[in-house]
Amino acid sequence: MSTSAGEQDSPRGAPPFGRLPVGSRRRSWDRRPADEAEAKAMASSLRLQILRLTLHEPCTNKEIASALQRNPASVLHHVRTLVDTGFLIAQQPRRGERGAREVPYLASGKSWYLDVGDAEPLDNDLLLRTFLEEARRLGVERLESSRLGFRLTLADREEVLGKLYAVLQEIADRPSDPAGEPRGLFLALHPEAPAQPSEGAPGPRRAGEPLQRER
Repeated sequence: MSTSAGEQDSPRGAPPFGRLPVGSRRRSWDRRPADEAEAKAMASSLRLQILRLTLHEPCTNKEIASALQRNPASVLHHVRTLVDTGFLIAQQPRRGERGAREVPYLASGKSWYLDVGDAEPLDNDLLLRTFLEEARRLGVERLESSRLGFRLTLADREEVLGKLYAVLQEIADRPSDPAGEPRGLFLALHPEAPAQPSEGAPGPRRAGEPLQRER
């Protein structure tokens, strides 16, 4: 879903809304279901990685390709898809090292405020695969990890999910300090694999439900 300049200048209604990166003229986002084009754009680990790379600072296609160790021509296709669907915002062109005209791109931030639902379901492991690929490039020794096992009733699970999502939203709403260090958070709530599977255990959460979000 592409957006015109006029649409970008206009507020998008009441909260919930989020702050957008410097360079984005859109002031707020309404939470809403993703349309077909947006859902398809989000159903790609590579595109999710591009959004993360451009979340805080604008990057050119060449810089994105270098960070991802990919061919710039193949990355450009994904960048254009993200621009056309409003996930990336083209910034003012600049001159590269050899004087060539380069266009930096900045993530709009709207992916966090879209519900994918059943329009184009994400792969069950899409966010996990994206996280593992980013962790591989970063170096797993730099991760701060915790793991916990526990028992929950179905009602308790919904309560815990609500609290976890509230914490994530609080973090997302915090002011972005330009002097701060970029950080990421990956969260997964999963059933254990018991030795004796029990009947009536809650099934896996569907893609598109609250914790299946990316920004």
